[in-house]
Amino acid sequence: MKLRQEHLVPLSRQAVEILSDLRPLTGAGRYVFPSARTNLRPMSENAITAALRRMGYEQGTMTAHGFRTLASTLLNEQGWPSDAIERQLAHSERNGVRDAYNRAEYLEDRRRMMQKWANYLDELRARGATLDSSPAAINQL
Repeated sequence: MKLRQEHLVPLSRQAVEILSDLRPLTGAGRYVFPSARTNLRPMSENAITAALRRMGYEQGTMTAHGFRTLASTLLNEQGWPSDAIERQLAHSERNGVRDAYNRAEYLEDRRRMMQKWANYLDELRARGATLDSSPAAINQL
């Protein structure tokens, strides 16, 4: 759910494998990534930011939300339909009339897009590439 509205999220084969691997750690809890303080709440964005800092990302270099920006930018540059990208990110339509009438989920496009995205990330990892969100680095990919 995002903003209390149901949101379907097609996942790649790789994402499903990771979630399956996490099941023994998370058990039957409500959240895959619960808060460190209580399993009644999800992990906060601050927890992800703190993890990025521990991995060496300096402030202003990368944020949790920055991964969404990076994915949106690269998926758009790879030519994926913007409607599918925006729906995958749970962004609402800015055009009020279009939003009122268009209920399309673009599920098939989103399934293909997420699988291709996961394959792309696997390829980068195999090449030893790092994800740099600067415009120059994005253009080199």
